[in-house]
Amino acid sequence: MIKTIEKFPILSLTIIVLLMLLIHLDVPNITIMEARNFITSREMIQDNNWLLTTMNGEPRYQKPPLPTWLTAISAMLFGANSLFALRLPAAFMVLFLGIFSYYFSLKLSLSKNHSFRNSLILVTSFYVIGIINEAPWDIFAHGFMFAGLYFLFNFFEENKAIWKNAFLAAVFFGLSMLSKGPVSLFALFLPFLISYGIVFKFKTFKQKIVPFISFILLFLIIGSWWFIYVRYADPEAFLAIASRETDNWSSYNVKPFYYYWSFFIQSGLWTIPAFIGLLYPYMIHRVLHKKIYKFTFLWTIIAVVLLSTIPEKKARYLMPVLIPLALNTGFYIQFLIKEFSNLSKKKDTLPVYFNFGLIATIGVSVPIILYVILNDSLKLFITNYILTAVVLLIIGILLFRSLVQKNMKNTFYLSVCFLVSVFVFGLPISKVFNKNEAFTPINSLHKYEEKHSINTYAIGNLTPEFIWDYNGKIKNIYKNNDIKTPTENKFGLLLSSENFNKISIELNTNYNLEFIKTYNLNVGAKQKDRLISQFYLVTKK
Repeated sequence: MIKTIEKFPILSLTIIVLLMLLIHLDVPNITIMEARNFITSREMIQDNNWLLTTMNGEPRYQKPPLPTWLTAISAMLFGANSLFALRLPAAFMVLFLGIFSYYFSLKLSLSKNHSFRNSLILVTSFYVIGIINEAPWDIFAHGFMFAGLYFLFNFFEENKAIWKNAFLAAVFFGLSMLSKGPVSLFALFLPFLISYGIVFKFKTFKQKIVPFISFILLFLIIGSWWFIYVRYADPEAFLAIASRETDNWSSYNVKPFYYYWSFFIQSGLWTIPAFIGLLYPYMIHRVLHKKIYKFTFLWTIIAVVLLSTIPEKKARYLMPVLIPLALNTGFYIQFLIKEFSNLSKKKDTLPVYFNFGLIATIGVSVPIILYVILNDSLKLFITNYILTAVVLLIIGILLFRSLVQKNMKNTFYLSVCFLVSVFVFGLPISKVFNKNEAFTPINSLHKYEEKHSINTYAIGNLTPEFIWDYNGKIKNIYKNNDIKTPTENKFGLLLSSENFNKISIELNTNYNLEFIKTYNLNVGAKQKDRLISQFYLVTKK
């Protein structure tokens, strides 16, 4: 079985990613970052705002439009309100990233099987998967950048097809900029360039100066044309948004320099192998390709250091680090596959037994764990419970056997199977946590509006989840501590309890406020105030 999988690496990788991500792509609840992107894509289609992008009818120039274009195209093909359709482009970008990881590894002179395992480590890393549900822009920006780095590496290393590699690198660099501006240039390209210079020395660069300059000019043209267009088409909104975004870098979500230094945890399943792979003094004597290992090690560490210098820090900003980290971790996995059966020292074996033994223990414990979690909801998820419990129990037992036999190749692939099985069989069970009995979707408001012939407004900006679920635009009439009262004699009003206390006196002077309903988009037991809004019918006195 393993020989067949390794014989067709791209096909195997494709099947694994599609099984893992596509079968239940619509199951996870929509997040705030997704809602922003999906609203913009919907308004692209409905209002034809393909260049001057909007959210709830207001300019939204914080992010370039390429991921939203792709999302909108998918929505037009498969359904404008289908989460599956809207998430599909981001899911395919995970596969895109995995494929380029495989070919990049081959370019680093690694074996076919080693390269395949590198790509599997990458696409099964926790935050590479998680990022497509939290922030679709990031996977596009870093996926396209990594493709560009593949061709740039060819450009630096080869003396043939120089202009072709420069052109293709420029195209993908430009697409990356059209996905999230210069973010990936700083987080992925710059550490790549520094580590390449340290290890490979730019030996034949002099004869490539002209095509390299052309590469820079071309990717800047491709990546910046939208920014230039918006700057002149809507300068006031563009400059205001740019100013807010720039201020955020130094004043929003400010974390200490060391905040990112547990970054290897973001690889999830591969946390301990990733950490050991970063122990340079330990690894350098145990790898065959010492020069390449040094390159991936420096690329990873320099990326973390550079990201740490930015005051604004979020866990998802670490996602690009997982790309070189996966390549680096692959060296440790390769070492274990070749040498683990010969290792006897506890410092060599204990981390392996702990990491993969933990996965095996979880596997054999899943039937009990899920039974306790599901409790009274067991009947609702009985099919998924049985399939998940049986499959993970079998994988757990096989993992224990492989560890006893010191067969690290089987252990590696069984660990991948473990994660894929969780997604294929277990993901629908996550719906058991949607226990909020007060959950009230706001899309039902349209019926009330039609019945009473009213429009609905908001006091304060509603969260993107509300706008997405409403499936329309809700204008904010409270800005700069001033209410811009609608001209209608009767209208609907959405506001939080806090905002009601602020403006009720002012409204009560000329209007009667009748409480109608509370809309609550919290799907879980934990209640977030930003997802709760009261609806009032407002009538002029």
